[in-house]
Amino acid sequence: MTLTKKLVLGIVAILTFLSIVIGLTSVLVLRHFLIERLDGQLANVLERVEQVIPRPQDDRPPGIGDAQGAGTLGLLVRDGRILAPKYLDDNAQLRTLSRIQQLRLLAVESRDPTTVQLGGKLGNYRVASKDGIQGGRLIVGLPMRDVEVTTLQLAGTLTVVAILGISIAGLIGTIFVRRSMKPLATVAATASKVSELSLDRGEVELLPRVPDGYANSNNEVGQVGIALNRLLDRVSSALAARQASERKVRQFVADASHELRTPLASIRGYSELTRRSGVKLDPDLSKALSRIESESIRMTGLVEDLLLLARLDEHTELQLGRMDLLPLCRNVFEDSVASSSNHRWAFNAPSEPIWVNGDPDRLHQAIGNLLANARIHTPEGSQIELNLAVEGTNAIIKVTDDGPGIPESIVPMLFERFIRADSSRSRRVGGSGLGLSISRAIFEEHNGTLTVKSKPGLTVFTGAIPLASDQ
Repeated sequence: MTLTKKLVLGIVAILTFLSIVIGLTSVLVLRHFLIERLDGQLANVLERVEQVIPRPQDDRPPGIGDAQGAGTLGLLVRDGRILAPKYLDDNAQLRTLSRIQQLRLLAVESRDPTTVQLGGKLGNYRVASKDGIQGGRLIVGLPMRDVEVTTLQLAGTLTVVAILGISIAGLIGTIFVRRSMKPLATVAATASKVSELSLDRGEVELLPRVPDGYANSNNEVGQVGIALNRLLDRVSSALAARQASERKVRQFVADASHELRTPLASIRGYSELTRRSGVKLDPDLSKALSRIESESIRMTGLVEDLLLLARLDEHTELQLGRMDLLPLCRNVFEDSVASSSNHRWAFNAPSEPIWVNGDPDRLHQAIGNLLANARIHTPEGSQIELNLAVEGTNAIIKVTDDGPGIPESIVPMLFERFIRADSSRSRRVGGSGLGLSISRAIFEEHNGTLTVKSKPGLTVFTGAIPLASDQ
C-alpha cells in the first residue's frame, strides 16, 4: 500500500471515529434531555390526576377527560381491583390495556419515572406510581414515542451528514496528500533514475537532480530533496575522481605496454638470432636462450592483451562493418579443432547468413578465447560445442562443454582481469587471466553481452550481439 493511501485512510479513519463519538454523544445528550423533559411532564400528569382522581364508586380511568394528552395511560389499584386500565390513543379514544401490559405496569412501585416496555402499538412508556391515593396506588404513564422518533431522526441526520462529510474530506484529503507527496515522488523518481545508471565503470555523469522547487528547507520533503542533491553531488565528484584515476591507469598501461613492445621484440630477436647463428653453445646456455625466447613471447602476448584492454576501455579499438558471423565462427571452430584433437568437437549453425555490425578480427579473438578456455579447462575427451543461432534481434553465440565446471565462488568475478578458475592449471598452460576479460569487453563494445552459467558437467558461455538493422 502506498504512503498516499495510508495517509488518506488514516484521515478517513480519524474522521470516522470522531464522527461516531460526536454522533453518539449528541444522540445520548438529546435523549437524556428529552427523557428529563418527559419525566417533568409525567410529574405534572401525576399531580393533575391526583387532584381529579374519581371517587371509589366511579370507574372512569383516572384523569381521563381532564385535559390529558394522547397516549396518556392511568390506572388505580384499589382493594386488589384495577380500576379502568385504559389509555388514550392518537385519536383521543379510550383503549383498554391488555392483561400483560397491566401486569408490567403493576410492577412499577416507585414515584421515580421508570421505562416500561408495553409492546404492541404502545412501545416504551415512562411510568410513575404513588401510594395512598384514595386508599389505593395510582399509576400513570406517558409514551416515549416522540423521544424515540426525535432521537432516531437526529441519529439518521447525523449519519447522513457524517457520511457526506467523510466522503468530501476523503476526496479533498486525497487531493491534498497527493499534492503534498508530489515532491517526495519527484525525489523517488530522481533516485530511481540514478539507480539505473551504470556506475561501476566508464565515465558517468549524474545529471538527475531534484528540481529546486522541490528541494527547499521549508518542509521535511524539501529537506530530503536537498540532502539527495548534496549526496548526488558528492557521488558525482567521487565518480569523476575515480574516472580520472582510471583514465590515468589506462593511459599508463597503454603507454607502458606500447613501450614494452620494442624491448621485448629486441630480446626475442637477439635470443633467436643467437640460437640460430650456428655457433656451438654450451647446453646450459642454449637452454637459457630458449627460455628467454619463450618467456619473451609469453610476455609479448601479455603486453598485447593489456594494450588491447586499454584501447577497448577507451573505445578506440574496433573497426565495425557489416559482416556475416557464420564463416567467421566456422573458421574459429576449425582453428580450435586443429589445436586439440583430444576433445570431441561439435559446431551447430543455421545455413543462412547472420549479419551483424562487427569487427571480424576482434570477434574472432573473442570467440577463440572462449573455445580455448573450454579446451584448456576440460580434460581430454570432453565435449565442446560452438552454437550459432538467432534469437529475436540478437545473434547468439554459445560455447558449451561438459567438463568439471567452474567453482561457484569464482563465477561472479570470472570476467575480471587476472582471475583464474584454476591458477595452477592456468599457469601450466601459460594463461594470463585476461582472455575472458577481453572477450567480454569485445562483446560489450559490439553493444552485446557475455554471460556464463556453470555446474559440474555443464558450462555455457553465451554471447549476444545485435543483428544488423537490415537483417
